[in-house]
Amino acid sequence: VQLQASGGGFVQPGGSLRLSCAASGRDISSVDMGWFRQAPGKDYEFVALINWNGRSTYYADSVKGRFTISRDNAKNTLYLQMSSLKPEDTAVYFCAGRTGSGPATRPYEYLYWGQGTLVTVSS
Repeated sequence: VQLQASGGGFVQPGGSLRLSCAASGRDISSVDMGWFRQAPGKDYEFVALINWNGRSTYYADSVKGRFTISRDNAKNTLYLQMSSLKPEDTAVYFCAGRTGSGPATRPYEYLYWGQGTLVTVSS
């Protein structure tokens, strides 16, 4: 599976962005998907995950209530709607996929990774 993340950019605090992750090479309708981020000088941080059919989602406490993960299996695409953005949300955001099931918040639990898209939140 090849994953291509896009939609990052520069936004002021309180603003919104929508990230997309287009998959190719495999139908991801049976794959649980997640978003991670990596701020400069820091480790990967789990952001959100969604199960294969979109009926179950899970969020990091730091983004709960502000971010929404969704997917369109017909388009083989994953999304992350980010609202009320804060400077501490600044990071490179990565989409990832795994073939297992259940909550998975650690990077090693994901097999497929995209190249990342940069989100910068600053005034």
